[in-house]
Amino acid sequence: MTWWDCGSLQRPVQWRKHRAQTGSQKRHQAYTDQNCVEEMADYSVLITGANRGIGLELVRQITETQKPLSKVFACCRDPDGPKAQALKALAEKHPDVIMVIRMDVADPKSIQQAALQVGSVVGKSGVNVVINNAALAFYGSLSESTTEQMTSTFNTNVIGPMVVIQEFLPHLRAAAKVHGKPGMSCRKAAVINVSTLGSSIELAKEQYVQFKLLPYRTSKAALNMLSVCASVDLQKDEVLCVLLHPGWVRTDMGGPNAELDVQESVQGMLKVMESMSEKHTGALLDYCGHTIPW
Repeated sequence: MTWWDCGSLQRPVQWRKHRAQTGSQKRHQAYTDQNCVEEMADYSVLITGANRGIGLELVRQITETQKPLSKVFACCRDPDGPKAQALKALAEKHPDVIMVIRMDVADPKSIQQAALQVGSVVGKSGVNVVINNAALAFYGSLSESTTEQMTSTFNTNVIGPMVVIQEFLPHLRAAAKVHGKPGMSCRKAAVINVSTLGSSIELAKEQYVQFKLLPYRTSKAALNMLSVCASVDLQKDEVLCVLLHPGWVRTDMGGPNAELDVQESVQGMLKVMESMSEKHTGALLDYCGHTIPW
C-alpha cells in the first residue's frame, strides 16, 4: 500500500482543538497593499507532486489567492497520464499562470531538465517558493518492509528534495536578489519541505502501533535533518527553509477516515507560509503553525 499525500498521523488533543477553532475561518485573501503588490509582481511558485491531493490543491489555491502571480510551475511525473487529468484541466483554466512541468523527483536528470525549463521562463526574476510535496510511502512494520521499499522511499522523499533544492537554488538566489529587502519570507525566497508528524522521533512510540509506515517515517526523519542542515547553508543567501506538516488529510491515499479535507489543510498551510520569517527557518511546523517535537 502506498500513501502519496498523507501528511500523516493523529495529532495531540490541543492541536485538534486548534483546528476546530480555525477550520471555519475564511480562506486567507491575497495582499492588497500597494507595497506588497509591487513586491509580488514577478512572484512564482514551484510545486512537486502537483497532479493530485495536496499538491493539486496547492496549485489551485495559490493560483486563486495570490495576486498578482506570475507563474505556478506544477510538476508531476507524467503530465500526459490519466492521473494528471485534473491538473491539466486546471492549467487550461489558467493558461497564463499555471505551467505543467514534467519532473520525476526520483530521477536527478529529470529534475535538472525541469530546472532548465523553468529557468528559461523566469530568467533573472527567479523562483520565489519551491514546495517539495511529492512523496512515497509504503505501509509496513520492520518485518514487512523490504530493502526495495526503503530504497524507493529514500530516493523520492530524501534524495529527490535534496536534488530539487540544489538545482533550483540559482533561481531562489535570483528571486532573493530581485526582492532586495533584508530578512526571509515566502514572498522573497523559500524552500518548503512537506514533512509529517510521523517523522517525530519523540512521538514515534505512541503512534507507531497505529501507523506502521516504517520506510516513510524513517525517510521523513531524514528529510527533517536534510532541511535543518540546508536551512543553515541557505542563510547566507537569505533563502528560508522550513518543514511543514499538512495534517492527516482525506485524499485518495490519505483515506476517508482522515481528520481534514484537503481544502482546509492547504488553507492552513498557506496561512502559515505567509507568516514565516527568518525566525522560522529550520523549523518543523504543522498547518496551524505549531512546532512539532523532533
